[in-house]
Amino acid sequence: MGHVSHTRGDITTHPDVHEMRDRYTRMLGTRDVALVDGPVFLLGLYCAASPWILHYTTSQPAVATHNLIMGIALGLLALGFTIMPERMYGLGWAMCAMGAWMIISPWIVGVAPDTGVVVNSIVIGALAVALGVMCAGAAVKSTPHA
Repeated sequence: MGHVSHTRGDITTHPDVHEMRDRYTRMLGTRDVALVDGPVFLLGLYCAASPWILHYTTSQPAVATHNLIMGIALGLLALGFTIMPERMYGLGWAMCAMGAWMIISPWIVGVAPDTGVVVNSIVIGALAVALGVMCAGAAVKSTPHA
């Protein structure tokens, strides 16, 4: 009977070993802020659900719709950060812009928003800006320098 067991060969003899090692290093280098993906998704989920959690869907229907759309957008960004980090972390600056918009949106989208709506939007916006800066910083850090 022939020898059928598979032995692990040494990869150093593979013709593309240098390219494979470089690709592996690049992929690991882009995941510096892998722990940011989850909080961004949770922030988006909370943003989308916050009108129902804080009960302002009837008093501020425009802000409720706005927060639902912004929350879905943040959640989609988080999924993009997870699926294609090397392409998506550059959009951290877009998340910063979304956070800045969330901070000022109650006065622009809403009609005489109460304190709870304003504080909720400011907290969501500030967290989005902070997480966006972290993602953008990771994109700048992982960009190869010439």
